[in-house]
Amino acid sequence: MKFPLQLSFKILAIAPQISVTDAAGALQFYVKQKAFKLKESVKVFADAGQTRELYAIDADRVLDFNATYRFTARDGRKLGAVSRKGMRSLWRAQYEITGAYGQALQIREENPWIKVLDGIFADLPLVGLFSGYLFHPAYLVSRADGTQVMRVHKLSAFMEGRYQIDSTVPIAEDEQETVLLSVFMMLLLERFRG
Repeated sequence: MKFPLQLSFKILAIAPQISVTDAAGALQFYVKQKAFKLKESVKVFADAGQTRELYAIDADRVLDFNATYRFTARDGRKLGAVSRKGMRSLWRAQYEITGAYGQALQIREENPWIKVLDGIFADLPLVGLFSGYLFHPAYLVSRADGTQVMRVHKLSAFMEGRYQIDSTVPIAEDEQETVLLSVFMMLLLERFRG
């Protein structure tokens, strides 16, 4: 996979949808969250037509702040999970990633003040329309030893969500798979917070 990856949220859709393209502009994933579900369910496809499902992301409980989201491959393999760190995530978003082979990583918001400023400006009449050009939350993905493996940041956009994922160090394919699924789920949960 060629980094950086570009993520673009579909604007006019009942259910949140993300197109993920690589550095060459080729579609790598199409992520769709099921609408009107009490227990969150997300499907990741290889194509925008949603004909080739690659992964499923399912919550372990109904609408809970501390839910764990488990990843399953199309062939039934368990790939790992991501969990939001409850009350600690109110100020600075924090998620714990657990891989299928026990590798532990975390996603942490780089600067929580950006989210606060974005929230204030977004609520102002007229000015709020342009808050997407001013404030860009960023998230760091790192291993337990502190090694940063990826950085996710919001890009300037008018009336839509656009993000970029940069790989900072080479990682194994199975770890990359788990990290990317975790980032997709994290963005679906955090996109209204900044």
